[in-house]
Amino acid sequence: MAVTTIKSTYSLDVESVRTIERLAKRWNVPKSEVLRRAIRLAAAGDPDDAAALGALDRLQASLRARRVDLAQWERDSEAERRASARRLPSEPQ
Repeated sequence: MAVTTIKSTYSLDVESVRTIERLAKRWNVPKSEVLRRAIRLAAAGDPDDAAALGALDRLQASLRARRVDLAQWERDSEAERRASARRLPSEPQ
């Protein structure tokens, strides 16, 4: 079965072109195939992104529900890190 293709012209920055060329060489495919794969992947969305965003949403909702003072948490965490650093032995010179 024949695949219909359409020739198009796009302007890309040098680094993008070099990246496409490196991927084409690594995958042993034409540059057009690299672009097709990238487009399909971007259109499908990354399921890991959705899971990570969902986890972040749940964390933020939990913090809001518990009325956590994030500014105080940050100050406490910084104080704890500094106290911990003071207890560490210094490295020999």
